[in-house]
Amino acid sequence: MLLTDIVSEIARREDHAALLFGSGRSLSYAELDGQTRRFANRLGQGQKRLVAIAAEASEHAIVAYLAALRAGHAVAMLPPCDERLWDDFLNAFQPDFIFRPANGRWRLIEEPRPGNGSRAIHPDLALLLMTSGSSGAAKAVRLSYANLDANSRSIADYLELSSTDRAALVLPLHYSYGLSVLNSHLLAGGSVFFPGISVVDGDFARIIDESGCTNLSGVPYSYELLERSNFRSSESKALRVMTVAGGKLNADLIRLYRDHMRTNGGRFFVMYGQTEATARISFVPPESLSDKEERIGIAIPGGSLTLVDDEGTPITQPDTAGELVYRGPNVMMGYGMQRSDLARGAEIEALNTGDIAVQDDHGFFRIVGRRSRFAKIAGLRIGFDIMEQALLREGISAAVIGDDAGLHAYVISADSVKRAQRILAQASHLPANLISATARDSFPRLASGKIDYACLQEETRKRRTEPRAVSGNVLDAYARVFYPLAVSRKDSFVSLGGDSLRFLQLVMELEQLGVDIPDGWERMTIAELGTHHPAVLSSKRHGARGLPTDLVLRAIAILLVVIQHEMLWPVPGGSGVMMLLVGFSLARFQSTHLLAGRLSLALRPAINVLIPYFLIVAAYAVIWQTIPWASVTLTGNFGYAEPERHEMIPYLYWFIEAYVQALFAFALLFAIPAARRFAQTQPFTFSLGLLGFAIVARFSLPLVIEIGGRQIFALYWVFHLCVFGWCAGFADSPAKRLVLIALAALVLSYLAFWETVWIGTTIKYLTIFAALLALVYMPRIRLPADTGRLVTLIATSAFPIYLLHRYVPELLMLPAAGILHVAAFHLMAIAGGVVAGIAANYAMAGVRNLLTRYSIERQTELRSA
Repeated sequence: MLLTDIVSEIARREDHAALLFGSGRSLSYAELDGQTRRFANRLGQGQKRLVAIAAEASEHAIVAYLAALRAGHAVAMLPPCDERLWDDFLNAFQPDFIFRPANGRWRLIEEPRPGNGSRAIHPDLALLLMTSGSSGAAKAVRLSYANLDANSRSIADYLELSSTDRAALVLPLHYSYGLSVLNSHLLAGGSVFFPGISVVDGDFARIIDESGCTNLSGVPYSYELLERSNFRSSESKALRVMTVAGGKLNADLIRLYRDHMRTNGGRFFVMYGQTEATARISFVPPESLSDKEERIGIAIPGGSLTLVDDEGTPITQPDTAGELVYRGPNVMMGYGMQRSDLARGAEIEALNTGDIAVQDDHGFFRIVGRRSRFAKIAGLRIGFDIMEQALLREGISAAVIGDDAGLHAYVISADSVKRAQRILAQASHLPANLISATARDSFPRLASGKIDYACLQEETRKRRTEPRAVSGNVLDAYARVFYPLAVSRKDSFVSLGGDSLRFLQLVMELEQLGVDIPDGWERMTIAELGTHHPAVLSSKRHGARGLPTDLVLRAIAILLVVIQHEMLWPVPGGSGVMMLLVGFSLARFQSTHLLAGRLSLALRPAINVLIPYFLIVAAYAVIWQTIPWASVTLTGNFGYAEPERHEMIPYLYWFIEAYVQALFAFALLFAIPAARRFAQTQPFTFSLGLLGFAIVARFSLPLVIEIGGRQIFALYWVFHLCVFGWCAGFADSPAKRLVLIALAALVLSYLAFWETVWIGTTIKYLTIFAALLALVYMPRIRLPADTGRLVTLIATSAFPIYLLHRYVPELLMLPAAGILHVAAFHLMAIAGGVVAGIAANYAMAGVRNLLTRYSIERQTELRSA
């Protein structure tokens, strides 16, 4: 069994203090070793497993973390209060154990997972940490036992830690920097004190002094808070080391704390690191700290730093900018996005940090920007970090962001706004009309204490009042389509609970913005999607990529429904294809929420269908002067009510009832934890089981529930079509696709040729089978550009077309019924129904845009007030 040096060291220290808490509770190394061994026994030491822990600053979490390492398992340290991240992590990585508080008590929950052979974890894997500020789909850094040991030992080496050291740990344990403080001090045989209060608390300095703390580590924001609380004015008899990492600390604060520590016989370390390097990469030796320190120093013991240009060629000449590359035994094994990634070994030898740096003549490195913190404005490549440094040299603390529209600075003092604009104009050489500045009380912060630039970007876009601010970017496109939901850059189409109708609406919005829409975009965050280059909207582009097959099928299906309702022949299967697409849409957009048990998000699409449907029900109620209760309760398709008696609205709306019933059937199923666990581990097998149940219901329930010809509207008659679509969403391999199509051929052929009562039934099921084949084997369909735009328009308007198409022949064209030729009447009725739905869709989009614009302007007014 692989054991980290950290765990091995714990067993050697016996009665020496290991953990101390502000409550007065303390654990010796012997007590910690005993608790760790007992917890490791609870986890077992057989097959390697994944343990997810709520990383609270508590005895429970630390014991569980060390016990998982002792037992040879992989451990994930997760933020205690981020429920969305927990849901995404559980869904993606499917841990075998979960340890977190529930109902006031810490509980260890073992998740039974079938198929252990396919859930192997690499023997070197020790720790998973979520990347700083990550959003959307769960993304973890995979760290090995060797990574942990190397980084901990390196830190203990250059900080000269020993058994006499005691760290005051104020950083979160799910943050790599905070965890490294714990690891390095335990490795050195020292102790760790958890004060349990904020650094701004008036008693903070006194408590850590009385607790005998020798070391204090923080992020830049921690030092800003310490300075506000007059920390340097307090006496600290034992404090000998202070460290800062996790971002760039103001040069004035570096000088103040360097001098403070030197005066008191201690040392101040400026450090740089990333989670991908198990926390630390470089440090500035205290004796080398200058008055205007902007350097990150030299590589930690055992590591090396180099610079490379855009082509990856090493840079050797001093003061030449390039991307910083780190090599060392603490470089991660790689990233992980799902459970299967945990079986992979080390994949990265050199870490490209993404930071742009220069090296001076003394071998010290200095960060000058981020690769992602640049924009090309008016033809000039502008680095936002460099602009911040230019402002800081003039005494203005600022957060600078920008895009191709210009440069924007947020400053703390309103008196600095105009001066900041002048400085930025001089430093960037941009025209003054492309530079703006805004005063705010403080900067938004991430958990690491770094400035939350994504939040500022969103705020900037909402503040713009010109037309482009409403219609000119991806965030606002999402805001219009998802109104009235609040939308942020960290959201994705899936996380917002998007459905197939919103999918089509958003596709059109993004196409109009010229965004190059990649495959799988619906799971990308808005921030990620907004970085894609403008697309060339031409026939060549559409011809090369084609339209999504489900979009084309939706347009065909609604046209078949309109034609069949007008002509009554040949019942070609439009509604059956629509039900097939319901299941496919659930698998594509709502399965993440269903599998995670987020049922409210999974049910959210029903609201967009039910609001206009109930408006129609209300209109019938007013005209009839009675309430059609069967339609109000969405049970008219059960066959007990009739429109002629005003008990329900016309039969054609049966699809709405079946759609909502199917959605609730899925929600009820996934409300069962055992069903969710099975579906998470074996999604396609689970789907086939559900399909088998639906097929049995289709053939057996008509024998029990006799409602005559109206059974074609009942859920049990069409639910298997919905599940076929669901299965298509999970048929992600040739073998699965073959199994699904073979089963569909068997069932649908029987319905088409043996159970059929007339030729229309045969056409119906053959059409559905053809649609399923297309979904499974043709992800995209190429069409000419003009045809593609028309198909997208019809597909986007499918729902309003369905709701309104019969009002054209039955109301608007009623006076012409005896005048027009029958063929002309049918043609005008069909075309008019489609046009009415498209017009209604445009009207609804216009209303959404007006409401979105009003909401943004109102929020701007409130902030200004």
